[in-house]
Amino acid sequence: MIQSVVQSIDYFAVAPPLVLALAAGLVLLLDAFLPRRPYVRPVLGAVTLTGVLVALGFVIAQASCSGEAIRTFCVPESLTVPTRGIPAVSPAAPPGVEQVTQTLTGTSAVAPGPGAVSAPSCSFVVDDFTLIFAGLVLAAGVVVVLLSMTLLASGEIPVGEWHFLLLCTLTGAVALPASRDLIMLVVALELVSLPVFALTGLRRHDGRASEAAVKLFLVSVVSTAVTLFGISLLYGATGTVHLDRLAQVLRERAAVPAAPGPGQAAGTALPQAAGAADVTEGYVSSLHIVYDSPPPDLSSVVTVAVVLVLAGFAFKVAAVPFHAWAGDVYQGAPVPVAALLSVISKAAGFAGLILILVTALGSESGTWVPLVAIIAALTMTVGNLLALRQRHAVRLLAWSSVAQSGYILAPLGVRDDEATSASIAYLVFYAAMNLGAFAVVMLVSRRAARNELDDYRGLAFRNPAAGLALVFFLLCLAGLPPGLVGLFAKIVVFRELVVGGVGWLAVVMAVNTVIGLYYYVAWAVRILTPAPGRAAGKAPPGPDRREVPEDDAARAVSAVSSERGITGHAVPGASSGHEDVGRAAPETSSGREGVPDQGRPAPGQVPGTPDITAPAAPAAPTAPAAPVASVEDADGGGSRTGWRAGWMPVAVAIGVTAFVALLFSVAPQVVLDFLPGVVGIGR
Repeated sequence: MIQSVVQSIDYFAVAPPLVLALAAGLVLLLDAFLPRRPYVRPVLGAVTLTGVLVALGFVIAQASCSGEAIRTFCVPESLTVPTRGIPAVSPAAPPGVEQVTQTLTGTSAVAPGPGAVSAPSCSFVVDDFTLIFAGLVLAAGVVVVLLSMTLLASGEIPVGEWHFLLLCTLTGAVALPASRDLIMLVVALELVSLPVFALTGLRRHDGRASEAAVKLFLVSVVSTAVTLFGISLLYGATGTVHLDRLAQVLRERAAVPAAPGPGQAAGTALPQAAGAADVTEGYVSSLHIVYDSPPPDLSSVVTVAVVLVLAGFAFKVAAVPFHAWAGDVYQGAPVPVAALLSVISKAAGFAGLILILVTALGSESGTWVPLVAIIAALTMTVGNLLALRQRHAVRLLAWSSVAQSGYILAPLGVRDDEATSASIAYLVFYAAMNLGAFAVVMLVSRRAARNELDDYRGLAFRNPAAGLALVFFLLCLAGLPPGLVGLFAKIVVFRELVVGGVGWLAVVMAVNTVIGLYYYVAWAVRILTPAPGRAAGKAPPGPDRREVPEDDAARAVSAVSSERGITGHAVPGASSGHEDVGRAAPETSSGREGVPDQGRPAPGQVPGTPDITAPAAPAAPTAPAAPVASVEDADGGGSRTGWRAGWMPVAVAIGVTAFVALLFSVAPQVVLDFLPGVVGIGR
């Protein structure tokens, strides 16, 4: 009788990533077939935002359903058969070993031994761990989509491709925490990473963005290769890809080979069970593979695999010593992509790291716990020290994000369920604070192309709402009142470190918290300090004019004065003092930019002087002066219309993140109460 091997699919379980994938396909089709009209940009943005909100609604619906975890893509019962050549029942097997052999899919047939996993292994599980990470990713995705609408208002970046790639990244980030086998984990992780390369380099004619995309690509390729090498070793050492079966095999690994059955001498064949046919003599290891000789010790292979997997995920979360790419990539990428890397990509990386370390490699905690503690200490220290030297806003947030990764990693150096919950809680609090800071930086970057810290001086006076919001987010990241959300997050982590007996790491964290206060407070002071022009009674620059430092303005005036004649008329081809804004002078028929077509000078004539031997030529009509380009043009923000059309989404993003951060500051227990059951992770 032929049995079905088709896996059942629970579409309610896979609804969030499925909705995101369908929205990505719809955006691509609309971009291909809709006419090139100005209304297409907001339409595609609305479709993307709707898809993210619908997926978030499904996550909320899944969270409201009480009961067991939702499982799908499980191994069919028809595949739960004994492996050929191994007895179906081995009465001589030692205690704690499965009495029934597993196939490579990791399912048991009849009666598992003590501690064995009796339920079929599933590749996709929706539990509390999945829900909190999926909700975090989708909530952050809403903010990133709003920031993208502001960026895309200029028309510089292809809108359809941008939203398609963004939805693909969100699909992988939502599917990753639900992955419960190694293959799906790697596929989801790459679905998060690959679209980010293209998003980083989509801004054409921007050398810094292209450089950032290449660096991110190279780093991600290396990290993926290292991770795949470690995963292949885990599969070779355990014979299964499912995380629960992998954990079971590793727990039983030490007991099986050394324990012969009753009355059985070492090196003799296993007795054949009644009714079992065609049984090959040999040893049965924890892999359930028949050996003609005693099986090798695989502990060293597993140790190497653990180190490689940890190194691969350390690349993804920018942990030291795999952090060097962060500063250049964050600065070169568009601000929404930098926000995505700092929250969504980081959350996906930590979700995969927790799944592998806690769920699959829990029995190997003696190997990875000390490594994680050391990496956490180095990451928070190096990140804070590098942030002290920064003068660019996005680079400062980049190295601050590296330091925050150290705080998130620290509880994993304790290895208990409550400590793991502390890591997740800190990640949730950090997401609200960091996204809000990036939203304000996105707003300011449209008026200050350099986006340096000095550009934020007096922001609270020019734009009180944005300035005060950024000060609040910086105080949250620093852990100072009124930003109590950051203080609560650090207290949760610090408490777990002290209780877990890792006092030295708690001391390192306390010192780094003090170091971080300097650059956060220094930035906040700049925002609250009046700009020099305003303090001297000068009018602030208009919405379409760049604020030029006084020394730069003096040099520009001096250069223009030196190029003018006695009569005060500008010499043809002289600089007008506005080239730095980015608008080139019109090209004339002579093929030279900004120079009238007056022919070559006569022999002996000094260039730039009139030729007295030639008849006077009629005065050419004066061409209208090219308008001075606004700072939005220089930064890809487009015209004043583009600015006015693009400020609303980023303003909404600032308001949403400020509200969430304020809510977490007032009632942090809302997050903490949801976390105790998170770290079961389908065990």
